[in-house]
Amino acid sequence: MAEQRERSKFSIFGPGMIITASFVGPGTVTTMTQGGAGFGYSLLWAVLFSIIATIALQEMVARLALVTNEGLGEAIRDIFNHHLLKIITVWFSMVAVAVGCAAYISGDLLGTSLGAAYLLDIPEHIIAPVIGIIILLIGLKGSYDLIEKVMTVLVLIMGVIFITTVIVIQPDFGAVLKGAFVPSIPNGSLLTVIALIGTTVVPYNFFIHATSIHERFNGVKDLKIVRTDTILAIGLGGLISAAILITAGTLIEGREVKSLVELSEPLKPILGDFAPLFMSIGLFSAGLSSAIASPMGAAATISSCLRWKGGLKSKKYRLVFAIVIFIGIITSSLGFEPLEVLLIAQALNGIILPLIAVLIFIILNKKNMMGKFANGIVLNIIGIFVVLVVSFLGIYSLIDAIQSFMS
Repeated sequence: MAEQRERSKFSIFGPGMIITASFVGPGTVTTMTQGGAGFGYSLLWAVLFSIIATIALQEMVARLALVTNEGLGEAIRDIFNHHLLKIITVWFSMVAVAVGCAAYISGDLLGTSLGAAYLLDIPEHIIAPVIGIIILLIGLKGSYDLIEKVMTVLVLIMGVIFITTVIVIQPDFGAVLKGAFVPSIPNGSLLTVIALIGTTVVPYNFFIHATSIHERFNGVKDLKIVRTDTILAIGLGGLISAAILITAGTLIEGREVKSLVELSEPLKPILGDFAPLFMSIGLFSAGLSSAIASPMGAAATISSCLRWKGGLKSKKYRLVFAIVIFIGIITSSLGFEPLEVLLIAQALNGIILPLIAVLIFIILNKKNMMGKFANGIVLNIIGIFVVLVVSFLGIYSLIDAIQSFMS
């Protein structure tokens, strides 16, 4: 086993691919499609920022995991001396992330079934539970290597499909570069900007990453490999997200859309009858990767906060994984996405994202925990900027959720 881990650690991709597979899900696909259709290429800068922010925060979490040999939950517990404050922070973080994962799993399974429904010509509410059962079996096996390989394959499929589509449609690359490097917020686009960033910088990915690092690597000697993996994998996720937005901005700008499946129609002159198949496979891959990540996020967060040992092999980890999947199987079979629960999850996410980002920043500046691997000046400047932006987004998201809930 040790020999297998030693060999596999030098492959091109590792835990970073799980993070990428997690955030490039149905929500990202829909948000990127709506962003491109509504505002062309003008919001590409938000995608670029979200990827930089994600890389910065995930690198900090990965470094923390390697240096302390602990998860993020354990590290959060260790920074508080006041017992009550420790309990409140740890339990709020744990509950907020777990509720969010449970709320979103139904949408992830239904998003996966949208792609599969076209491929198999079977109703979505029937396919979704079957996919949930398959994911449950993957999780109960408790094999990190299996999950990493599945996630890597799904991300590579999405990369081939969406990046190839951009090459085929030949957008105005001058306008694309302008949209990526000249920030602008067109009228009515602020909520879309928040959604573009919020769908990429995901709180539970911090806990997943730290747990995955321990499954694959053995201390600070692997820091360079981990950083390379983080940058390459999340960077690829950024290219996929940008490709979806660019495709929508090129083919359907000015139209109101709800799903990437709608992009297949304007692609038919280019790809013929393969257009719907092409997009369905991409959507299926995005949904499946995110549907695996949601129960992983809940299990990793609770395990870390409660100091459960054993990682994916732990019976308690697999129990949480199974509970979240069962919630998704039941709700998706009914075609049920309760708005109230999703709004609560959005509100909790609005609080938890800036809170976790601030805690990560504090931990990475504690010399007694991080030693010489604490943040330097450059990383602190980047970190402060990222924390300020995600705090603003979190507060805005919280206010929006409360207003929607009250209306």
